Amino acid sequence: MTAFSILDLAPITLGSTPRDSLHRSKDLIQHAEAWGYKRHWVAEHHNMQGIASSATSVVIGYLAEATKTIRVGAGGIMLPNHAPLVIAEQFGTLASLYPDRIDLGLGRAPGTDQLTMQALRRNLQAKIDDFPRDVVELQSFLKEAQPNQSITAVPGVGTNVPLWILGSSLFGAQLAAMLGLPFAFASHFAPAYMQAAIDMYRDRFQPSEQLQVPYIMLGFNLCAAESSTEASYLRSSSLQSFINLRRGQPGPLPPPIEDFDNQMSVSEQQMLSEISHCSAIGDADMVEQQIQQFIDRTGADELMIVSSMFDHHKRLQSYEIGAEIMKRLPSHSKPDTASA
Repeated sequence: MTAFSILDLAPITLGSTPRDSLHRSKDLIQHAEAWGYKRHWVAEHHNMQGIASSATSVVIGYLAEATKTIRVGAGGIMLPNHAPLVIAEQFGTLASLYPDRIDLGLGRAPGTDQLTMQALRRNLQAKIDDFPRDVVELQSFLKEAQPNQSITAVPGVGTNVPLWILGSSLFGAQLAAMLGLPFAFASHFAPAYMQAAIDMYRDRFQPSEQLQVPYIMLGFNLCAAESSTEASYLRSSSLQSFINLRRGQPGPLPPPIEDFDNQMSVSEQQMLSEISHCSAIGDADMVEQQIQQFIDRTGADELMIVSSMFDHHKRLQSYEIGAEIMKRLPSHSKPDTASA
């Protein structure tokens, strides 16, 4: 059975505050736990007026404290921004407080613009090409200490926090396969290499202590409502945000508007048409069919669902519809593993 999870960017809607956003994330995860979602991830982004999850590990602690069983994690931590030891200590602390509930997804992008990236990184000589070495170093800090090991992460050592590799290209697929880690592909906003990445990951996967068989999670946009007309209208908020980001004008999540599709340029319409292949928009019956077709096409072990809406209650409704669909879908994939 394909698992359903949530990617929450803790969106700051126009006219609201980061505090409002984080309280909405808390409300969302509590509902998600009751509805049967497997995990709830937040992502590291910086210098973005519409995203409140920049201090990702702090947000994870806030959400984990408000819940009891759902897995909480990072989707992801942009590892080039940090020393691996620091991340090991942060997530080792989280795993100590909330055992068997913390995930650590790792990405190699900066999660921001170039100027902010320089402000984040104290060592400007570091390169994103160091990412594989940093992943292995981080992994070693989370394992049991070796004899005569001079540096240990406390908390962290021995927690074995499950690592995931995130990516939107073939690089992440190759690395996840080589290290025997679960792979999360950002198909919800960058689907171009999705199928090639899936095939490469599965073909080259090497079993590891954490994972014996390949396990792939795919990002998926969901906008479910009582009618297809309402769903298209509500979706215009996330589309505006996506286009504004591509125009170099990121900001708070705007309210929905009518007929947004006809207000974009041809190139912008083409860009949005690509992500529509990894999206479901409509009423419950429509989105169930679209989700089933996507799973049949990709064989995804798990969907990481993004439902970005201006109205919090409409957003909750979208995720609730998704949860109802999850329970109706036929089983297709291999049994889940505890490490994933």
